[in-house]
Amino acid sequence: MKFFQKLLVAPAALGLLTPISANANEVNLQDVASYSNVESIDFANSFNKTDSKTENTLLAGGEGLVDDQGFGDDHNHSGGFSDTTTLDGTAVFTVGQADTDDDNYTGKIQGMYTYQMNLNSSFTGDDNLYVRIKSGNHSGFSKTGGLYNTYLNAGNGNGDYLKVDKIWYEMPVGERNTVWVGPKIENYYMHGTTPSIYKSVLKSFVLGGNGAAYGASTSPGAGWAYKADNGFAISSNFTTKDGNSTGILTDEGGTSWATQVGYTQPRYSISAILNQKYNGWKETSYFTSTDGMARPGDGSSTNIGLRGWWRPENTGTATPSVTVGYDTSETDATGNSNTTAYFVGLNWQDIFNSDDRIGIAIGQPQKHEDDTVDPFLYEVYYDYKVNDSVTITPAIFGGTSKNTSDVETEMSGYVINTTFKF
Repeated sequence: MKFFQKLLVAPAALGLLTPISANANEVNLQDVASYSNVESIDFANSFNKTDSKTENTLLAGGEGLVDDQGFGDDHNHSGGFSDTTTLDGTAVFTVGQADTDDDNYTGKIQGMYTYQMNLNSSFTGDDNLYVRIKSGNHSGFSKTGGLYNTYLNAGNGNGDYLKVDKIWYEMPVGERNTVWVGPKIENYYMHGTTPSIYKSVLKSFVLGGNGAAYGASTSPGAGWAYKADNGFAISSNFTTKDGNSTGILTDEGGTSWATQVGYTQPRYSISAILNQKYNGWKETSYFTSTDGMARPGDGSSTNIGLRGWWRPENTGTATPSVTVGYDTSETDATGNSNTTAYFVGLNWQDIFNSDDRIGIAIGQPQKHEDDTVDPFLYEVYYDYKVNDSVTITPAIFGGTSKNTSDVETEMSGYVINTTFKF
């Protein structure tokens, strides 16, 4: 184990051994990737608790799917979920296009969908087994990362097949600690501090700039987080690419080990993260000025991310919530291998209608020190909530980046997302 790994193991091990305790829902970030919305993070205790075993609410109109079948206390659940399992989900219809002046994106209008189901199960009343099942037929600009940063936050390219997209188990240890372990998890679900409250349309703007510091990969992993009464939080976690075959924390598997420290109050938060990547971890973030596979070195890197957010006391005013981020990254290569990136995101809520949202974000994707092209990315959108379950989001986006021939390329596009939540 390398020196930095040993340093990072220490706080995680102490957290597991120390009987300081917390509720699992205090640091749960599973909805960050799905919706990038701090308001929808809390789910660990969302299962239904009822006094009667014959009562079970799964979905609207789904009451009564589970009863005791005449088996008394054995409560046979054949044919339905247990009453500590809940299901919710989303379907997103997307119409849009992207255009580049190098003709890689032609501007053709595409119609696509993403479908997602979230299953949450508890076995003690405080723990949670999370399973995300997802499908989608996105292709072209809305699915890929890499050069142009056009990958949509709602995009999915599973090709009309339902797949287990995420699966992990979390539980509290005492009152202030939470631990995670799972065969399909990403680092940022296990952080103690929410790095961003900006709700994004582009994947690049998730987490206050989805670059090397916060960029991750769905892999086997585990983590720990501690959250104090005063708003202080610390977390440490790892994931290993191909850990199901090459082994976890081996020299054969690329590993991302992230340690975050943060402080949060109701209206503001600041945090810093150190993400060490080892053993050929190829950086393919959604916030880079060039294809991540082209970064110099063998894939080992040291990545630091700073985040902060603030929101006004009341919504419906001209004052927006603000999220800012700044990243630095250094690979093991010689020469000019360092990168920097920044992000600024603004959200206005309840401006024209109740529960609507305006979003504007700008950023510089990861740029190498010797790049001759200054990358830039922006998005502007409006969330209109038709009712409690349906939201329509028109958005425009664009920017500049470096293509495979190291030539500056301009990109522009638009999408209209219709999101159904159930």
